[in-house]
Amino acid sequence: MSLTRRQREVFDFIREFLAEHGYSPSLEEIGERFGLSSVATVHKHVQHLVEKGYLRKAWNRSRSVEPVEPPTTQVVALPLLGTVAAGAPIEAIEVDERIDVPKHLVPPRCACFVLRVRGDSMIEEQIRDGDCVVVESRSEAINGETVVALLRGVDVTLKKFYRRGAQVRLQPANDAMHPIDVPAGDVEIRGVVRGLLRRY
Repeated sequence: MSLTRRQREVFDFIREFLAEHGYSPSLEEIGERFGLSSVATVHKHVQHLVEKGYLRKAWNRSRSVEPVEPPTTQVVALPLLGTVAAGAPIEAIEVDERIDVPKHLVPPRCACFVLRVRGDSMIEEQIRDGDCVVVESRSEAINGETVVALLRGVDVTLKKFYRRGAQVRLQPANDAMHPIDVPAGDVEIRGVVRGLLRRY
């Protein structure tokens, strides 16, 4: 399973601390390292690392976390660039984070990034609200591909792409929603979806 940037930082700090001191850091020491005053927040990060198989923890002892080999060793860290609408287009939201992605989801020699999905317009393609999509950075698409499209230079949406002459149809995969039909000049393709990440 993939790690957020902060989870990766916490994991790396625990490994480095253990190598230097011979024992794992306390929750307070982890919090101090990252400027986190809430032990509960630190515990949440550690718990996520345990659940994802990156750490082992003895629940009845302090300083008991220890790294284990990540369950997926073939990963690529891709930038998480923000949120994309699978519904009505929304203004682009940018974040500064990286996320580990299984290598098989990343086409070789291609520039890729990750976006978090908001909305339900692509549920019939099994892309749900809260999922993350792996996107190959491209400025052109083939009819039928699922794309990240910038509309009129402002709004970003995730839809199936179809071009017919001077018109583009951005088709949702949800019978309850209507397609977006716009002049081709109003659409800028930012990328094509290559993979899906879901947290249960």
